[in-house]
Amino acid sequence: TGAAKITAGYRLPARHVIHAVGPVWQGGQSGENELLASCYRRAIALAQARDLQSIAFPAISPGVYRFPAPAAARIAVASVIAAVATAPLVSRVIFCCFSDNSAELHRQALMDAPGPCAG
Repeated sequence: TGAAKITAGYRLPARHVIHAVGPVWQGGQSGENELLASCYRRAIALAQARDLQSIAFPAISPGVYRFPAPAAARIAVASVIAAVATAPLVSRVIFCCFSDNSAELHRQALMDAPGPCAG
């Protein structure tokens, strides 16, 4: 939990897949926020290390892991913004949202984030 590993994309239309396991929500007192942020930071670091210019993220941990979706979106956006500041090769980040609600939460987190972000 909180780590990321990279594999080949094999038959997918991507050269690589970065796997990250987010935390199961346990009420917020078990380090869930930091573990979730770590998934995004470590994935960006792997992308940088492999000279990848773009990366796409689904929402990590809401759904079956019950992480509150609004908090997960804010953590995702803030963590990615901080991580790309130290990963100059990563020039494009996509939040791949599988529901309208998730897309709206990420859009709002991007609008609330400091600095220039394109939603």
